[in-house]
Amino acid sequence: MILLDTALRQREKEGRPLRIGVIGAGAMARGLVALITNQIPGMEVVAIANPTLKRAADAYAFAGRDGAVAASDLAALERSLSAGEPAITSDPALLVRSGAIDALIDITGSVNHGAGIVLAAIEHGKPLVLMNAEVDATIGPILHEKARAAGVLLSCCDGDQPGVQLNLWRKVKGMGLIPLVLGNIKGLQDEYRTPTTQQGFAEQWNQDVTMVTSFADGSKVNFEQCIVANATGFTVLRRGTSRMEYRGPVEDLTTHYDLEQLRALGGVVDFVVGAQPAPGVFCLAELADPRHAPLLAAKGLGDGPLYCFYEPYHLCHLDAPMSLARAVLFGDAVGQPIGGPVVEVVAIAKRDLEAGETLDSFGRYMTYGQSEQASVVRTEGLVPEGLVEGCRLKRPISKDQPVHWSDVEAPSQELAHQLYAEQQGRWGSV
Repeated sequence: MILLDTALRQREKEGRPLRIGVIGAGAMARGLVALITNQIPGMEVVAIANPTLKRAADAYAFAGRDGAVAASDLAALERSLSAGEPAITSDPALLVRSGAIDALIDITGSVNHGAGIVLAAIEHGKPLVLMNAEVDATIGPILHEKARAAGVLLSCCDGDQPGVQLNLWRKVKGMGLIPLVLGNIKGLQDEYRTPTTQQGFAEQWNQDVTMVTSFADGSKVNFEQCIVANATGFTVLRRGTSRMEYRGPVEDLTTHYDLEQLRALGGVVDFVVGAQPAPGVFCLAELADPRHAPLLAAKGLGDGPLYCFYEPYHLCHLDAPMSLARAVLFGDAVGQPIGGPVVEVVAIAKRDLEAGETLDSFGRYMTYGQSEQASVVRTEGLVPEGLVEGCRLKRPISKDQPVHWSDVEAPSQELAHQLYAEQQGRWGSV
């Protein structure tokens, strides 16, 4: 942070702010635009892409900037940016192609749409930060490999739980410890929540009801922990993680895991329900050198062998600008897969499903997502939650049972499906 704020102040002093393009105009995007516009020196949101132009204009208005200019082609966008006018467009490809934009952030939560954005950013050499856990968890490994091959930085995001966990993981490793659990703290877990049950909460907080439902039914946290697993090589204890309910202090979790099992697995991702402080994240680690144990005991971290480190919150869009600064100014990614998928998120029936039904997306009425070892996903032929939308059932599936590729007719022509097939072929097909 010291390096980043110093570098950004220098860019402000030189009159060379980082020029950011935002893709998406929901609640997170509105907050991010307002923060960068009013509080972050050396950075400016110069354009917003969203299917509904009014929402993009509203995001600028929320930040206190009126007079956003709509651009339908690249020439119009470049004219607006040259004139210092905030630009809006329904076509994210214009932001990718613009030479007047330094970096992009995707805040859409769409797998297929997000896949297209990533490929376009790679083609045009544009750094891209993903506040889109769904695309990163589903086809992140193949997308990141393509980005690395092209010399383009692609990263997950500070502020979102994966980024906060990975920052903590790096910090704990830097202190000479060996992380063995990276965890998320949730206040609620109910796989059977739907947009109907979550409508009131979504309206209260002005959030998308599908996204809110994916929080409640656990799909979102499983997407997030999948990203962390693939960036660290950690695995899961079982399908869906342990999902333990524990209402006490997060520090007490050091006694709730089998140390030898954690060592044998090389580390796990997990989430717990009810631990405090919520909604934070935690890292359980052991010392590589026991000579430091007296210091940790003296500082209140206990006697080991596991020690708990945690962040009491994740501040989403308030931290996100630093991801963009890290990407452009230092070429530093918050997190990336280290190779092929270690963990994936599979679709589980939320209710009894009938033959002939066409499945809806995550955060809706028909399925929820659970993390699973990638080797099991391949062996059993399980359908990822991020690809379930549009799949037509060939046979019934009982509630709480996984969806297999043999159960569905899939929209295999869609870009995300093609990339997933490439990913499976690259690292081992079913």
